[in-house]
Amino acid sequence: MNPLLSRLQPYPFERLRQLHANVTPNPAYKLISLGIGEPRHATPQLIKDALSASLAGLASYPGTLGSAPLRQAMSDWMARRYGGLAVDPATQILPVNGSREALFALAQTVIDASQPGATVVCPNPFYQIYEGAALLAGAQTWFAPSDPARNFAVDWAGVPEAVWAKTQLVFVCSPGNPTGAVMGLAEWELLFRLSDQYGFVIASDECYSEIYFRDEAPLGGLQAASQLGRHDFKNLIALTSLSKRSNVPGLRSGFVAGDAAIIKSFLLYRTYHGSAMSPVVQAASLAAWSDEQHVEDNRALYREKFAAVTPLLASVMDVALPDAGFYLWAAIPPAFKGSDTAFSAELLGFYNVVVLPGSYLARDAQGHNPGAGRIRMALVAETAECVEAAQRIVQFIHSKVH
Repeated sequence: MNPLLSRLQPYPFERLRQLHANVTPNPAYKLISLGIGEPRHATPQLIKDALSASLAGLASYPGTLGSAPLRQAMSDWMARRYGGLAVDPATQILPVNGSREALFALAQTVIDASQPGATVVCPNPFYQIYEGAALLAGAQTWFAPSDPARNFAVDWAGVPEAVWAKTQLVFVCSPGNPTGAVMGLAEWELLFRLSDQYGFVIASDECYSEIYFRDEAPLGGLQAASQLGRHDFKNLIALTSLSKRSNVPGLRSGFVAGDAAIIKSFLLYRTYHGSAMSPVVQAASLAAWSDEQHVEDNRALYREKFAAVTPLLASVMDVALPDAGFYLWAAIPPAFKGSDTAFSAELLGFYNVVVLPGSYLARDAQGHNPGAGRIRMALVAETAECVEAAQRIVQFIHSKVH
């Protein structure tokens, strides 16, 4: 067996299952789970129609590069979404089976484990695929500090020069999971300068980019590069997905875009890996990327939901509307003495609501775990169910502090 598998840590949801294994939920309440970030709004009919109309595609082997019309639709979407951004569909875009598998596979393509101390820098807290991808590529991880005073934005300037000197890949998540923080242009400019200086690749995970609460849409990595005159997107790959944007997590569809040289190598890797997207999924994806009305409708549902839930929770917890995404990242009250795991277990026992301990989404680094004392709540259910969960959490906290 590959010895690197032994370096992987249990996934957060497995840890949550173990935490709750000996908890008996209060039968007076039906279960409401805010634990897993799985979109639960209805899948748009236009995507279902495109799927059912394309079943003849099952009779053909798909090409790893994907169809030219699909890549053109992806390029056109980026131009509309990011203010005229020019991305060549022939050389700078590649369809992938969801951003999760692409994040993992990209690390296997980019990392040269023969180099001493090969390092991957991850935000902290973070999406655990980053860590697993790095470890199975034979690299070591370094967790960049985050700043609670700036909505847990990553302090890239706080990464030591000795770490940068060995870094081959940096994972960026903007909007962030779990915090919802969005990187601004100045942060991107710093990261590009460091990439030029040290030669590392930037993988920008942007799967939450279409769920936001401000008037201005979140800045994308390629958009930032273009604004700074980096039109070749040197050492930059952006990854996005239909899962959250279009409520189709089961479709497993997204794309990567950016540096043509990296895309070329990634295509070679994926050709051997057998990662081609089904023609049926390609047809549904083309329909999804070509329509924006269902995305606007979806965004409106999240805005309504967060407007109803956030003030309820803010009355008893340190929590605020995020920049983007569908999570609330909340500090637990002092009465719980910083134990996010105790909060999660007791909340399930008393009120049958599931939340994810923040410490499960981070690592001890630079002397502390930045997720400790916090919980992540995924507001993916219908508004009424999320409001009921919030009301139960308020009752739970009142019962502990009064």
